[in-house]
Amino acid sequence: MFPTVTIIAALGCGTMAGVFFAFSAMVVPGLRRATPAEGVAAMRAINAAVLNPAFLGVFLGTAVASVLAAFGGDPRAWAGAALYLLGGIVLTAAYHVPRNDELERVATPEYWARYLREWVPANHVRALASLAASAAFVLAALHQAGPAPLPSMFEH
Repeated sequence: MFPTVTIIAALGCGTMAGVFFAFSAMVVPGLRRATPAEGVAAMRAINAAVLNPAFLGVFLGTAVASVLAAFGGDPRAWAGAALYLLGGIVLTAAYHVPRNDELERVATPEYWARYLREWVPANHVRALASLAASAAFVLAALHQAGPAPLPSMFEH
């Protein structure tokens, strides 16, 4: 069971790394090009749209798979779980969600500028932590699978 769960955790972390990277590389830079009112409106719409079964299933399902993979005992899987849980889940809940909630209440150009300054660097951390978690789970899965036999050039 553990190699399969470890692979699922690796894929989930990789998917989330991609989502976080897309925000850092494209979405927020695009929002910066809009007027503050347009940027706030768009980010509010994104924050509402993200609360859907597909996203939450991958985001939270990856946390569950990470914990289950860690119970396989491989230190690489433990590292992957710690990276994703701290860098993906905890950082989102403790840092990004409060700022997103505040954006719902405060829509001044000054707050929007501060929001972008504060939100984006922490999002880079989420992307890097999720990517590192994915790599750790890949290494754990490879270790769990054992050594692959080397093909012989004399076999036909």
